[in-house]
Amino acid sequence: MKTVKIFLMFLVLSVLTFGQSKTVIVAEINGEVDLGLAPYLSRVVEDGNSKNVSAIIIKINTFGGRLDAATQIKDAIFTSKVPVIAFINNRAISAGALIALSCNKIIMTPGSVMGAATVVDQTGQKQSEKYQAYMRSEMRSTAEKRGRNTNIAQGMVDERIVIPELNDNGDKLISLTTEEAIKTGMADTTLNNLSEILKYLDMPNAVVLTETSNWAEDFVKFLNNPVVSSILLMIGFLGIMAEIKAPGHGAGAIAAVIALALFFGSSYILQMASFFEIILFIVGIILIALEIFVIPGFGVAGVLGIILVIASIFMSLMGTMPIWDMNHVSTAVLQLGSALVASIILIMILIKYLPKSERFNKLVLKESIGKGVEFAVFPGKEKLLNAEGIAISTLRPAGIADFNGDRIDVVTEGDYVEAGTKIKVIRIEGVKVVVTVMS
Repeated sequence: MKTVKIFLMFLVLSVLTFGQSKTVIVAEINGEVDLGLAPYLSRVVEDGNSKNVSAIIIKINTFGGRLDAATQIKDAIFTSKVPVIAFINNRAISAGALIALSCNKIIMTPGSVMGAATVVDQTGQKQSEKYQAYMRSEMRSTAEKRGRNTNIAQGMVDERIVIPELNDNGDKLISLTTEEAIKTGMADTTLNNLSEILKYLDMPNAVVLTETSNWAEDFVKFLNNPVVSSILLMIGFLGIMAEIKAPGHGAGAIAAVIALALFFGSSYILQMASFFEIILFIVGIILIALEIFVIPGFGVAGVLGIILVIASIFMSLMGTMPIWDMNHVSTAVLQLGSALVASIILIMILIKYLPKSERFNKLVLKESIGKGVEFAVFPGKEKLLNAEGIAISTLRPAGIADFNGDRIDVVTEGDYVEAGTKIKVIRIEGVKVVVTVMS
């Protein structure tokens, strides 16, 4: 009986000890703050909330990065139901300072620095007052929410703000050392490593879960790389133009759908594109398709469709950055324009040289099958050059024409020709028969 009681007491103590065990999630910001970080840290916060952990510790060592990425991370941290601890290891500059200020507690290693959050362009030049006002408001509201000194937070953006406790005369940006941050209340303490932090948080035996980005987040980050996203846009434009030039084959449309789905999908995950941009793009494609396959000529529907497609892509490239952010506007315009120009050049090269290449010609039948067959793929050049016929289908610009009983695939130089119109072959390029309307 005594043995049973001892066993029960041991079991109860074990359950109580297990129930009191604490769990901490550790995440990391190391390097540039970019849009790929936002989904990763948002997931970390969601995991912390769902697993009911005791704390989330974010190790920060960054010179800064994109402001829109930093605000997304800040917003995610604000939704956390458990304390989020910023552990500044060496530096939290610019966007990193905003992220650190959004955390419940700030811990710095000796010799670290936090601040210098003024907005600069890609060359390091200070941006206009609009940018600084936007960043000041972000820093001020974040510091206010966490009970930090709002003047010092704004002084990290604007050198004109005077901070008497730092002997600052308003002639330089605020960058706080570890001692200065603790003295002014912008940081809570200085510690060296994770073990010391756990003791400081009164959970020395906590279970530590280290969260790293998963393959899906890394893949989305890869797709958002400016070079990769430009290539996706180029493939998308190229596929659309190929389908317009030679409708019905489907290969161009499939390539365009896959490339643009990857582009908009990654942009949506990174909160650069919303359903509005995606719907705008789909409506634009529908209007272009109507212009090609339903409405003769090239008018309002086609022009409006092109405008909507370009606008939706431009808005996705801009993301949540304000429209007056000329740095991002110029980057978006350059990325969109270069992809479009490269697509046009490539489609022109393919049209000019592909039909004449020896390898391509081996894949097609050049000679006539004969009049006994209803459809001839390609009669001899000597038969078709300067031949006159009638368009059987509407040429948009490709279609079918009849030449003395032979049904031939033809293409115009870009004009739309109604069925029944008399046409004439003006030249032959490999397998392509080019026609024009007879005057």
